[in-house]
Amino acid sequence: MTSPQFRIRPRRIRTVFAIAGVQLRLLFRQRLSVFWVIVAPLLFVFVLGLQFGGGQPPRLAVVNEGNGLVAQRLVDALDADDRLTVIELVGADQLRTDVQRGRADAGLVIPAELDAVVSSGGQATVEYLARPSNPTAADLGVWVRAVISQQATLVRAAQVATGENAGTFRQNLDRTGTVEVPGVTVVADTVGTTPFPDGINPYALMAPSMLLLYVFLTSLTAALRVIETRRRGITRRMYATPTTAGTIVAGEALGRFGIALTQGLIVMAGSALLFGVDWGSPPAAAALLVLFCLVASGVAMLVGAVLRNEGPALGICLGLGLGLGAAGGAMVPLELLGGPARTVASFTPHAWAYQGFTELVRHGGGITDIAPQLGVLAGFAVVLFTLGTRWLRRGIVR
Repeated sequence: MTSPQFRIRPRRIRTVFAIAGVQLRLLFRQRLSVFWVIVAPLLFVFVLGLQFGGGQPPRLAVVNEGNGLVAQRLVDALDADDRLTVIELVGADQLRTDVQRGRADAGLVIPAELDAVVSSGGQATVEYLARPSNPTAADLGVWVRAVISQQATLVRAAQVATGENAGTFRQNLDRTGTVEVPGVTVVADTVGTTPFPDGINPYALMAPSMLLLYVFLTSLTAALRVIETRRRGITRRMYATPTTAGTIVAGEALGRFGIALTQGLIVMAGSALLFGVDWGSPPAAAALLVLFCLVASGVAMLVGAVLRNEGPALGICLGLGLGLGAAGGAMVPLELLGGPARTVASFTPHAWAYQGFTELVRHGGGITDIAPQLGVLAGFAVVLFTLGTRWLRRGIVR
């Protein structure tokens, strides 16, 4: 007896690559497709990067209605740090308009009665305005609250000294800046990690999100071609030739994966060359990209095999792409989502890929640091890619 020999048939391999090549050529045949695949994701990285900072310090609009000593000291303390820009405005209405239209990241209204209230021993309230969807405003709010707390401590010290008949409130407030306490040393340490590290490229905050969003969207919309080839009988005619169903499925699967990978590489290379985005460890970034592309191409094949008409399929593809992207952090950073929304996000592949890229891009992690994310994405990829290939094969042989 002779043992069976397993041979790789070059003709089938060429057919698989030919089918995949057709899918890639169709992707770039129309100018509109070229715009959405190449121009649109990089344009969104640029625009959203500008919104997240764009290399400019955050802008804080301030309306000082009282213009007293305490109020002016607060404005000066805010303006002392070159990491933010203080814009002094005349009225609160103008401030609200500037914050709403994005001309300022946040606003602070200092009431006219501030000096009178605190000099008499009372407490006054300042008004902070920001758009909830602006992450820069969240960071800016932390800084503003810290500066106000520091100034409030000095005011309380001056109030205590005034209560002890050690001089007027103004005199005591002036002394708070010059009093030295011997033998006391203040040491500040930073513990943990911040979601948005200081000095990070603002475009690096949005590039991973746009990569995930467009890889998934492009893969799903390209699934419409699978439906079209089946509806027009092209797949049936291919199957009538010596081409096997396995070869057709392999070609379609490779084509779907090639489309997703091409989209991901365009965003990665374009954002690195145009905006200086550092994607971190190349092996780790490549592993994340490949696994997410397998997930996206698996979903694309599943949609292309199950649905029969391009019209309803387009709505479903856009709904899935945008809905999962929004839930998984591709539109609003996960760090800004609440508890229930974070729980929902954990059921999407986008959230796991987002966390992995966050570790690489923002914190300089390696492949071992994103092992949990890679494991979950691998599970998504195995399940979805297997379902997609099986349903597509079933649709061909029927």
